This record gives sequence, C-alpha cells and structure tokens, in this order.
Amino acid sequence: MKHAKRLPIKDLLFKYRIVVMLGAIVVLGFTGIFSVQARQKQATPHVQADKPATSRQISAQQRHVKRQLHTYFKKLTADGTTSITFYNLGANKGSQSAKSAVANQFYKSGKLATSANAHTPEVTASTYKIYIAAYLFHLSSQQAYTWTPTNQDGFHRMIVNSDNDFPEGILDTYGLAGINEYLGSEGLYAPTFVMNQESMTTAASLQKMLVKLARADAPFNNAHNRQWLLSLMKQQVYRDGIPAGAAAATKGTLVADKVGWLADTNNDAGIVTLPNGQRYVLVIMTHGHGQTGFTGFPRMAKITKHVQKLVYNPQLVKNLE
Repeated sequence: MKHAKRLPIKDLLFKYRIVVMLGAIVVLGFTGIFSVQARQKQATPHVQADKPATSRQISAQQRHVKRQLHTYFKKLTADGTTSITFYNLGANKGSQSAKSAVANQFYKSGKLATSANAHTPEVTASTYKIYIAAYLFHLSSQQAYTWTPTNQDGFHRMIVNSDNDFPEGILDTYGLAGINEYLGSEGLYAPTFVMNQESMTTAASLQKMLVKLARADAPFNNAHNRQWLLSLMKQQVYRDGIPAGAAAATKGTLVADKVGWLADTNNDAGIVTLPNGQRYVLVIMTHGHGQTGFTGFPRMAKITKHVQKLVYNPQLVKNLE
C-alpha cells in the first residue's frame, strides 16, 4: 500500500492561498469593527440618552429668546411711532403645558418679559375703557357703585362695541381728578385724563392693568366681575389686530382684548391664551405712517404673529426636555 506524499507547508499555503487570504480578510474585518466600537464606547462612557436640560441651560435659552424679542421690539420702535410690551404669564393650572416641568420653568411668569418705548405717553384712544372698568370694579368693591340693568348694558356696549356714551358719563359723574388719583395709586401713568385734551397713557401701564386682570388681582379680584369683563373682551368686535395675529400663529388661540383708534392712532391691548394653556399679555400702541381708521391693525396682527411664533415655538421646550 502506497502512502500519499505529504506536501511541505509552503506548498500547502501556496495551494490554498486564496482560502487563506479570505480568512485573513474576515479576521481583520471583525477586529476592526470591534476596535471601532471599543473606541466609541471609551469616548462617551457617561452620556445618557434623553437627559433633561439643567436650570442653567434653561436660563441660557430664556436669555436667548428674550434677546431676540427685544431686538425685534427695538427695530419696531426705532422711529418713535410704536410702543410695545410683552409679558409671559405662564400656563393655566391643569393645562397641557402646565404638566411639563421644563415648560413651567422656561415660561415662568415674567421671565421672558420685555418692552420698547413702553414708558412714552401715547394717545389711549378707546383702550382707556380698561381703566374705566377697573375704576368701576374698585367702586363696586366699596359698595360705591350699583350695577343697575342700565349700567350693565352701558358697560357691555363700552367693551364689546367700544361705545363712548357710558364711559364719558362715568368721567363726568366721578370727575377726572378722582379717576386720575385712582390710576396713580395703582402705579399707572397719571394724569391720564386732562380737560379738553386726548386721554394719554403708556403701554407699560396698560400691560400692568392687564396682568392684574389675568392674575385676578384687585380691582379684578371679584370672580363674577372678572369673568364678565374677560368674556366681553373676548366678544369685542374689532379683531383684526392681536386676535387675528395670534390665531394666524397658532390655530385655536383665544384673545381677550380692547382696541382703540382715533385719527392716526391704532392701539390694541390683550390677554392671549394658547391651546396648550400658555398665556401672555401683549400691548401695541401705534400712530403715524398715514394711518386712518383701522389701517394699522394688520400691522399689529403681523407683529403678534411674529412674537407668538418666536416665543412659543414648541421646539424650544422639546429641545430642552
């Protein structure tokens, strides 16, 4: 019986060189993969997925948004014909946004507030009727005013239709000095009412009064009176300013506001509530630019839309959560 002749190692390697090469490639490939994975693991050993933002990061984002908003306001008011204020109120209790700890911190009341030209006296036009409402609620709390059916009707028309007969009657009955004194005691611009002159106020003063209304602070601490006023402001018929802009920015947004127009003055002051429960106060006072009637209101709508999209972009909170 003949035995097969055994080939030397080098001849075996040559004979099966293709198989050897393929095996080496496979081994080297797996070695490379494991090496890369090991390096990646060593480079980020402590990273946690979906880690929530820190208070410091939230504050940095707040400053960024506020700076953007203020820069926009400064540009709007550069020629002196516009006054504007923004004040974030936070979310309504029990609302969707109120359930988010990050949203609560980011939109904490007043943290994003800013303004431009807000302390310059401007013609109130019919926004002064917010002050008349506040004064009557103040008198009512002291049992110094009675809400007769006639008074209720006049109040309704003053807010919803911006009729003048009722508030002018209040000014005549109680006197300019007494109402100015009350406004001054509330920390608002005074004197607002001067005989034979147009009534004057500031965007900052209107904002302060609306923040009181939103928070149910005196003189709006009577629940019935407060809800009545807010309901009428939501029904007021001139809605081409803040209400139009807020709805264009976010469908379903609600606005309780009071407008004013006189000669080239167009003003709007409102409390805005987004569908997710976030709320803010916005006051825009404008004049000049050849405005007549309501021609300035589309511009105020455009401003409102920009402000709301800038401050309440859902991605802001999502990026922090």
